[in-house]
Amino acid sequence: MNGPEILVAFAPELGLFVPHARRRAATAVATDGSSTLGHVVESLGVPLTEVGALVVDGREVPVSHVPAAGESVQVRPVERPQRVPGAPLRFLLDVHLGTLARRLRLLGVDTAYESTDIGDPALATRSADERRVLLSRDRGLLRRRELWAGAFVYSTRPDDQLRDVLGRFTPELLPWTRCTACNGLLQEATKEQVAGRLENGTERSYDVFAQCRECGRAYWRGAHHENLEAIVGRALAEFGRAGRAGQGMPFG
Repeated sequence: MNGPEILVAFAPELGLFVPHARRRAATAVATDGSSTLGHVVESLGVPLTEVGALVVDGREVPVSHVPAAGESVQVRPVERPQRVPGAPLRFLLDVHLGTLARRLRLLGVDTAYESTDIGDPALATRSADERRVLLSRDRGLLRRRELWAGAFVYSTRPDDQLRDVLGRFTPELLPWTRCTACNGLLQEATKEQVAGRLENGTERSYDVFAQCRECGRAYWRGAHHENLEAIVGRALAEFGRAGRAGQGMPFG
């Protein structure tokens, strides 16, 4: 680009996306004179899903703003909690975020997940068709134009990923109400209703069950329930009490 030159400063929270030379202060950027500011910011490495306000010479402008020579731009991060207008809050996770998907479902958050790689265009299209917030660590995927809404997952550790998503979007937590395998809703079930899905030891040892309305998977307080209760307890302690439907018997 050899058009108008502008100064661009990125908030520290966005430093992950830009080269070291652009992290500490405003730096000069040559534009082509016709591209939008949103395009310029993305060309520098920052997905627009992570951008809050764009401030040019002290006034906030839309991503469609075409920069003029000498303008000074501040790129701010998304405000937290982030509100997603236009649809009930629900998520779509790519193939690399399976543990995060199961934990969100454990907390009763509507979470679709692709366990196989269906490709970036199909994921972005599903986000738009179902109006789901796409969560991913793939910056290229988050820059796709057909995407309805998205967010970068900053950590590789499931505990930190969960805290990041809950803190950013503050979804309603309804623990123990969704199937961790398929995202379907759970309902109470008798031992007789789930008998065909239980091993003999389980059938003898437990009396309280739930079953997924979609896939039929059975749930009970199994050997891992303490670990699951700990995940739920930490989430509720930090991000709010469970809703009414989340006060039931824990299954694991």
